[in-house]
Amino acid sequence: MRDVAIIEAPSVLGLRPTGVEELPEALLGAGLAEGLGAVRAGRVEPPPYDPDRDPETAMLNAAGIAEYSVRLADAVGEVLDAGKFPLVLGGDCSILLGNLLALRRRGRHGLLFLDGHTDFYQPEAEPVGEVASMELALATGRGPEVLSALEGRGPLVRDTDVVAFGYRDATESAVFGMQPLPDELHAMDLHTVRELGAAEATRSALDLLHSDAGSEGFWVHLDADVLDDAVMPAVDYRLSGGLSWEELDTVLGAALADPRARGLDLAIFNPRLDPDGALTSRLATCLLQAFQTAR
Repeated sequence: MRDVAIIEAPSVLGLRPTGVEELPEALLGAGLAEGLGAVRAGRVEPPPYDPDRDPETAMLNAAGIAEYSVRLADAVGEVLDAGKFPLVLGGDCSILLGNLLALRRRGRHGLLFLDGHTDFYQPEAEPVGEVASMELALATGRGPEVLSALEGRGPLVRDTDVVAFGYRDATESAVFGMQPLPDELHAMDLHTVRELGAAEATRSALDLLHSDAGSEGFWVHLDADVLDDAVMPAVDYRLSGGLSWEELDTVLGAALADPRARGLDLAIFNPRLDPDGALTSRLATCLLQAFQTAR
């Protein structure tokens, strides 16, 4: 099993304080650290939440997210430099920026983006300015420089080094006018994953992430809403369809078994929408099984 270090990143600066910030406590309470034999490498607390949309960037908490991303990158970097595998428990999807910044400081890396949504909005199209709907666009260098060029290092990841896997929001994003995914970014929507089968789709995705010798590995971003809404209702933006637990087990197991995987984050799961803890337990089991597969 990988030598895992868990970082708590309970930021909801890119969303709103609905309960997603309780994700780390819930998963750790379910025995995740003990099951993984992981060390707990600290908790990065976010600055205060500002509910007012910034008139200059049209985003919520842009300056706060920028500051938080640098501190999260520092924490992830310490884990990487210690030779451990960072598992970052969010929080909302804006935590991806800090995780990728840690890797960007160390060279060129790819991204396996497991999310029910593509999160490629431009600020003016996102209905309320939530960065958790824009983080992939920002990570690839699109949008206000306060977040798209952190430390002057933008883009944090190149289009050609990204695989967006399992998303199913094309109709919804078109209604709101989200900018299209670039042709250079590798897009594997839910329909494509189902056509290929989860195992073959994951092999194809990993092959794409390995296709350029300039890349030094890849990060795995997991939004809980990549799962089928019927089996994972504990998310704030529900959308019908999605991966089954068995499909996600297959995808994560293969991704973490790849020696070039550098880290994993989990975001968006809302424990307040899981009153009996059953989904928390299943999510913890999913992560444990994936890391066990990576032995």
